[in-house]
Amino acid sequence: MLEGLKMKNNTLAILGGQKVKTTPFGTGKRFGMEEATELLEALEQNTLFYHFGSKVKKFLADFNDLYHVKYSVATSSGTAALHVALGAAGITVGDEVITSPITDQGTVIGILYQNAIPIFADLEPNSYNMTAEAIEKVISPKTKAIIVVHLAGNPCDMDSIMELARKYNVKVIEDCAQSYLTTYKGRLTGTIGDYGCFSTNDFKHISTGDGGIVTVNSGEEEDYFTTHAFADKNYKRHDKEVVKDIQYLAPNYRMTELQGAVGIAQIKKLDWICTRRNKLGERLSSGIQNTKGIRPMKITTGGWCSYWFYMLTLDLDVLSCTREEFSAALTAEGIPNSPGYIPQVLYAQSLFQQKQAYLNSEYPFSLGEYSYQAGSCPNAEEILKTAIRLDINEFFSDHDIEDMITALNKVAAHYCV
Repeated sequence: MLEGLKMKNNTLAILGGQKVKTTPFGTGKRFGMEEATELLEALEQNTLFYHFGSKVKKFLADFNDLYHVKYSVATSSGTAALHVALGAAGITVGDEVITSPITDQGTVIGILYQNAIPIFADLEPNSYNMTAEAIEKVISPKTKAIIVVHLAGNPCDMDSIMELARKYNVKVIEDCAQSYLTTYKGRLTGTIGDYGCFSTNDFKHISTGDGGIVTVNSGEEEDYFTTHAFADKNYKRHDKEVVKDIQYLAPNYRMTELQGAVGIAQIKKLDWICTRRNKLGERLSSGIQNTKGIRPMKITTGGWCSYWFYMLTLDLDVLSCTREEFSAALTAEGIPNSPGYIPQVLYAQSLFQQKQAYLNSEYPFSLGEYSYQAGSCPNAEEILKTAIRLDINEFFSDHDIEDMITALNKVAAHYCV
């Protein structure tokens, strides 16, 4: 009888066995009275405009204290933050900006709005991050900036990237939408490059519904004024003065007082959120470190990861299943997951294949000869063919993570050749 029970436990749930996860994952409330109090105070100001209210200013002051930066600018979204950084960095028509092929479209939207050209660098296979070596292979005389993406909260190897950027005199913009409080050799991501860009949309570590922040890491007042203006139609709002002498186009990406109010309460929770996610992610990695057929997420040397999600890759050469079959078996064990992260590398999407950033126009791609053919970034393409994405949430219990480890090991053991 015990032998029969053991066999049933070892049999995949998708084949009729007993599933591993039989209890719900931990959940919790992200918003409470702290946010409600700040929102009420914002409404009582009788203005929701950032320049006249106090909430956005307070949110930025708290952020600056946490990140040890002198200047930052609030925006309406993380996508907006990246566009603002590009505009402040002087990126303009025909410039080339190097970035990752595995990222949200928000990373490249600002590049194209500046009528510049996205160029994609290949990734390290197990950290899923850009490397200086891959970036240097695609640098050209037209390269004016690099947008590094700290995917899933895993920091890029910033020392080598910054050395490369200084060699070629190009700006470095950090996409930190997924890397709150992530550190690289003791330094916070978002404070290492020339600009750091953060998102506060509803799916990130902290949420204001939507919103973003740009850090201005030169610490120079002039750079701050330029960045601030680019987020506000190039209006120069300082103290009570407003100068509307517009010299070139800039968008309206202002954050409202309501967003700022929620941000004040949310940022107080950030340390706990990131510390908890790090603990859970590190435990998950250690639990599958020696599992045949699974390659755990590799954290960059000297890095501390805040795990916006967890992504592993499968060694399909030693597994007798497809990635989709592995994913389905894991789901049947009670572990939600998704095959891959985004469906395909960015340059495989229609926008790049048709070279159509604007409706019925090939501009700015028509400014040069640009190819976005398959195989351009082979490591990135292979990552997306073999990756399994798992949620990490600060409300998960330790037991939830142990169930995830047990299920991953069970499925891998079944399919190992």
